[in-house]
Amino acid sequence: MMLGSALSRVRTRLFWSQLAHQSSTSCFVRWLQIQSAPQEDLRAQLQELIPEQQERLKKLKSEYGKASVGNVTTDMVIGGMRGIVGMLWETSLLDPDEGIRFRGLTIPECHKVLPAAVPGGEPLPEGMLWLLLTGKVPNKEQVTALSNELKSRAKVPDHVFKVIESLPVTAHPMTQFTTGIMALQVQSEFQKAYEKGIPKTKYWEPTYEDSLNIIAQVPIIASFIYRRIFKEGKFIPPNESLDYGANFAQMLGYDDQKMHELMRLYVTIHSDHEGGNVSAHTVRLVGSPLADPYLAFAAGMNGLAGPLHGLANQEVLRWIKAVVAEIGTDITNEQLKEFVWKTLKSGQVVPGFGHGVLRITDPRYTCQREFALKYLPDDPLFKLVSKLFEVVPPILTELGKVKNPWPNVDAHSGVLLNHFGLSEDRFFTVLFGVSRSLGTMSQLIWDRALGLPLERPKSVTMEWLENYFKKKATAAGA
Repeated sequence: MMLGSALSRVRTRLFWSQLAHQSSTSCFVRWLQIQSAPQEDLRAQLQELIPEQQERLKKLKSEYGKASVGNVTTDMVIGGMRGIVGMLWETSLLDPDEGIRFRGLTIPECHKVLPAAVPGGEPLPEGMLWLLLTGKVPNKEQVTALSNELKSRAKVPDHVFKVIESLPVTAHPMTQFTTGIMALQVQSEFQKAYEKGIPKTKYWEPTYEDSLNIIAQVPIIASFIYRRIFKEGKFIPPNESLDYGANFAQMLGYDDQKMHELMRLYVTIHSDHEGGNVSAHTVRLVGSPLADPYLAFAAGMNGLAGPLHGLANQEVLRWIKAVVAEIGTDITNEQLKEFVWKTLKSGQVVPGFGHGVLRITDPRYTCQREFALKYLPDDPLFKLVSKLFEVVPPILTELGKVKNPWPNVDAHSGVLLNHFGLSEDRFFTVLFGVSRSLGTMSQLIWDRALGLPLERPKSVTMEWLENYFKKKATAAGA
């Protein structure tokens, strides 16, 4: 057994080292190369867009720099800064009553205008990345060019797999994922450029290189971890004939075309959700002192691993399976109501319902429901999710403590993945992390292009607050 395990590790390293043949020297000089600006060249497109956006920001600062954009209450200060307008985030905007807009486009609009792999199918993640970075809807040729560029960058150094393999196989997938990202950091082009000396106006260029490398390489790391933990270490190489989402699915071990479509949808809708959520804000915060994109993204993924953020999607499927284990799939609405009340009275929450910003049903839930109605309408767990949509919001409304009783993105994603065989819920957050690379890295490029400063908000103590309001009351009574 020990010999077989050792041979397996050797084969693993030999296999993945084949993916790492690209030299670090060629990686480093790539961003220095001056290229022409064809319509399919994403970097060149950005280079044309950046000056006008820099001028736009300067105008905002000169005309409205001292103007207020809202008031801060004590509830905001002690309540996780919820509702405070305190960050510039260009790639997406979340409206409480409408949901997410990616560069001004809703999810249904993105579904309509972004190129798909099949007619009427789900948007390609590469199209979403182009949209997030440029603010423009790409054509099929631009998406194909970007897809090819990501494939050319998808070379993970062998040491990364060795570092992951040094961890116990029982380590949580997110622990292994962030470890792998940190192991990638030694190839950071931003760090090398900064150490050599680079003008501030050029910071975005090596940041672009690091960011696209991260986006290209994290699916390989994620699939390596999945196969290592759950599939006896039998790894599957990338298929360069496939797009980003389909290739990710097949590296995980899923060849069903419907699963490929699901992964395209999953990566697209999880890519960004404005900048205030924990993972996005952490990437921005850690990136603001000019930490390179690897350090910033790894930090964001550690935030994503928290039970109140990215780990919520695994809790939903576990809770749904607990319902089935106790009552079965042939469940009435009354039985479901009883189970929901039992959960709430035990001091727990019903996972997958509510949101820190949204006050409607999450549009990301809605598009996943539409996918389920199209591809798995008779799935027992999907039927249960549909009943929960009917049962839970009225109960949470009756409870009176919840601002948003409606389902969020996590209420549906696990059931879809489970239907196609990806039932290992401990891995779900890694899928979320791969997806979130698109949005956070796009914004980090713009942070550097716009020269956004180091984050440094003001903190106060409870004594400061007490004294502040005492002085205010005294002044009002004088």
